[in-house]
Amino acid sequence: MDVQTRAVMDPDLPPLPGPLALALDGFLAHLAHQRGLSAHTRRAYRADVAALLRYAARHGAADLEKLDIALLRGWLAAQAERGLARATLARRGAAARAFLRWAYRTGLVATDPSARLASPKVPRTLPTVLSPEAAARLLDLARDDAGAAEPDDRPAALRAWAAAELLYGSGIRVGELVAVDVGDVDPSERLVRVLGKGGKERVVPFGVPAARAVTLWLDEGRPALARAATGPALLVGDRGGRWGQRQVRESVHRLAARAGVDDVAPHALRHSAATHLLAGGSDLRSVQEVLGHADLATTQRYTHVDAERLRRVYAQAFPRA
Repeated sequence: MDVQTRAVMDPDLPPLPGPLALALDGFLAHLAHQRGLSAHTRRAYRADVAALLRYAARHGAADLEKLDIALLRGWLAAQAERGLARATLARRGAAARAFLRWAYRTGLVATDPSARLASPKVPRTLPTVLSPEAAARLLDLARDDAGAAEPDDRPAALRAWAAAELLYGSGIRVGELVAVDVGDVDPSERLVRVLGKGGKERVVPFGVPAARAVTLWLDEGRPALARAATGPALLVGDRGGRWGQRQVRESVHRLAARAGVDDVAPHALRHSAATHLLAGGSDLRSVQEVLGHADLATTQRYTHVDAERLRRVYAQAFPRA
């Protein structure tokens, strides 16, 4: 993407100087082709790194060699003064480090100034998790909706049920779910093949309720919505195209509201599945493989979730708490 194209994409922002624009283009190509990151993640990196490079250009750094630790720290400090959240500052600092590490490895800079860049500490927050009872209410409602739906409404109800069951029953991400094709799922073996972060493929098991929901969707729901140009998508929208992440989120929000449980996004079903697996005795390594986490420390968050829940129960119920 050249500078002129970038100016069209960001009409309210000044174009970057040529060397900085070319460096950003090369970094984004690296994220896409070498690291296999999703379009959504690449957009986030692009916005953060472009913000750094625009700041650098305004302060006289027209090429990467002029980026130093003082400029990087000034960039983060200026954003902190504007009131940006710590999490945003930490994310932008991480993007700057990733970009400059890449620039150093590819010879665009002689040294990596970001090696000395510290980011604000972000308080660790526990993920939103439904109790097993609340998750069961939500999924039972989706099943009952499908069973009671009128013929014209049944395909959509079956789709909502299958999506919710797969999200909770397999713990996959919503982006992974909407990318699943018919050939990727085997209800008889109760397995689904997904492409995770970094283009890593994994095969994930799911339970009997999810297998039942997916089977009914494939037998009755999907054929009613599919069109000649639908393609292999497992989940099909009302117009015959692949169902998107926004539609899945809206469906889960509606189910949560009607089931009388905490308003949750689809990702909370993944968090809930992980927490319930660990609480039920699954080992961390197995849950790590199911979730597709590169780092075991990410999976360990869910042990803290269960411990926090136990502390709350203890405080509420134990007379000497």
